[in-house]
Amino acid sequence: MMGSLGAWHGLGWLMGLYFLSHVPITLLVDLQAGLPRDLYPVELRNLRQWYTEEFKDPLLHNPPVWFKSFLFCELAFQLPFFLIPTYVFFKVVHGGCRWICTPAIIYPVHTMTTLIPILSTFLLQDFSKASCSGGQGPKTFHEQLFHISVYITYFLIPLILLLFMLRNPYYKSEEKRKKK
Repeated sequence: MMGSLGAWHGLGWLMGLYFLSHVPITLLVDLQAGLPRDLYPVELRNLRQWYTEEFKDPLLHNPPVWFKSFLFCELAFQLPFFLIPTYVFFKVVHGGCRWICTPAIIYPVHTMTTLIPILSTFLLQDFSKASCSGGQGPKTFHEQLFHISVYITYFLIPLILLLFMLRNPYYKSEEKRKKK
C-alpha cells in the first residue's frame, strides 16, 4: 500500500512539472503562431524561426486556421488552467483539493482531442506538395516521426493525467464515503 501511495505521489509531481513547463512553452513559443508578432522580442521570434526551419514544423511555421483555433483555446482556457494544477500537484498534493478532479478530467480530454488532427497531419499529410504547407514540412519518414514524437507527448501525458484522476484512490474516496 505504501509503495502504491508513493507512486501516486510521484505521478502528482510529474503532473505538476508538466503544467509548470507548459506555461513558458505556451507563452514564449506556441502562441507566437497565433498572436501579433510585435508582442514578442526579436530573440523569441528568432528562436521560433530557427525551430520551424531546423525541424520543419509546418504548424508553427505557417499555421492553418484550424491550428490557430487550437492556439486560441490554449490561450483562453488552457493557459489560465495550467497554474491551478501546478499549485495543486506541487503544494497540496495530499490536502483537500478533490475539486481539481473534474477540471483535471476535462483538460486531458480536450487536449487529447486536439492532438488527433495534429498527429493525423504528420501521419497523413503529403508535405512534398508545396501548396499544402508553404514548402515547409517534414520531407522524410524520420522527420515525420520526430514531429509525431514531439506532439504525442502532449497526448500521452494528458492520458496519464486522465487515468491518474480516474484511478487515484484519493480522488475516489469521497464518493465512496457518500455511498455508505
